[in-house]
Amino acid sequence: MSCVCGEWCGLVCVAMTQGERVFALVDCNSFYASCERVFRPDLARVPIVVLSNNDGCVIARSADAKPFVKMGVPYFQIKVDLKRHGILAFSSNYALYGDMSQRVMSVIESMVPALEVYSIDEAFAELSGLPEGSIERLGRDIRAKVLRCTGIPTGVGIAGTKTLAKLANHAAKRWQRQTGGVVDIRDPVRRNKLLRAIEVAEVWGIGRRMTAHLEAMNIKTAWDLAQADAWTLRKQFSVLVEKTARELRGTPCLDIEEAVPAKQEICCSRMFGKRLHELPPIREAAATYAARACEKLRTQGSLCRRVRVSIRTGMFNPDEAKYSKGALIELPYPSDDTRVITAAAMQGLDRIFKEGYAYSKAEVLLLDLRQRGEFTGDLFAVEQPATTDRVMGVLDQINAKYGRGTLRPGRIKPSADWMMRRELMSQSYTTRWDELWEVKAQ
Repeated sequence: MSCVCGEWCGLVCVAMTQGERVFALVDCNSFYASCERVFRPDLARVPIVVLSNNDGCVIARSADAKPFVKMGVPYFQIKVDLKRHGILAFSSNYALYGDMSQRVMSVIESMVPALEVYSIDEAFAELSGLPEGSIERLGRDIRAKVLRCTGIPTGVGIAGTKTLAKLANHAAKRWQRQTGGVVDIRDPVRRNKLLRAIEVAEVWGIGRRMTAHLEAMNIKTAWDLAQADAWTLRKQFSVLVEKTARELRGTPCLDIEEAVPAKQEICCSRMFGKRLHELPPIREAAATYAARACEKLRTQGSLCRRVRVSIRTGMFNPDEAKYSKGALIELPYPSDDTRVITAAAMQGLDRIFKEGYAYSKAEVLLLDLRQRGEFTGDLFAVEQPATTDRVMGVLDQINAKYGRGTLRPGRIKPSADWMMRRELMSQSYTTRWDELWEVKAQ
């Protein structure tokens, strides 16, 4: 089968049978930092950085903080520098970021024919078939409405393929003043000009190691990658790199994925707020992680057959003894029951815990996941009781209405000293009744 580029490439390319394909990538600008500013107008001109778990290192920066702070730098090393430059630091507020993300995606979805939520702060939209003169205007309307309804600034890239839309979005954010935050590169002249200006490292899917290999082949820009021989790229790297090169030429090889595929594994893990030496607090942490993993499991309608629990000490302090161990537990039947999965995690934890170590992290991993009806046991195989569905349904409904953790297993404590350090966390303005935004009259 010949693809749309006229070559027998062997790829599953998207045939353009009904005119030109048009994709848009809508990406939130400095999303975590922007979320912190939405309910703090006083921070509109204040540089912001957001920290990782346990306030470890910088994972997000506002545009005005980027010249002074590198991504990934440990917080303790830059505390003094942040104060000198007037930069505020915030702990990660995942509840706020997740809720704001849903609001942004809801606004975008109401304005486009099809939407693929790619990550917490970006989404691909299908714009094919819309009138030619309205597409760039729609991009500007999306940007304006998201800002008006959520307070989150965005950039919009429009192109004939998803990879080119990603590059157009990069240009929209990089040259925001000149472009107004929207860049349309469907015109071949504009597309080629941008490809020559963008380094190959900025291309979607090209990692740091691959960049070094490509540069050794004298492929230094996105234009060079687009002109490279597709078969050579496939042999040297993979079919994904070949698809990337073809997309840069304007041949769509990736389509919008509206239905999110169910995950094959679900993991929940956190670093403890402090080193733990005793088993009871580690059991509380593992039970909390198991309950969170079960929520995700039920959300996608899957059942779990195996659970893996693991613990480890810190691995970088030369003065601490090192230990890392995991245990795999087979469940009595495929289940999404928080009680069953938590009990299995506790069983595995009891087997691997050793005294005399300072533990820094625990992890619960749900394995062998399948949708309901996909497990085929024998005639006499034990199945999950029907009452479990009702109990878990009530649990999820209450927590959805009144907030996560309102109803929880008795093993879980709502505020324990092993939880992550988040000393600089802002309010959960949209997810907690007691932390709603207050507007006081002067």
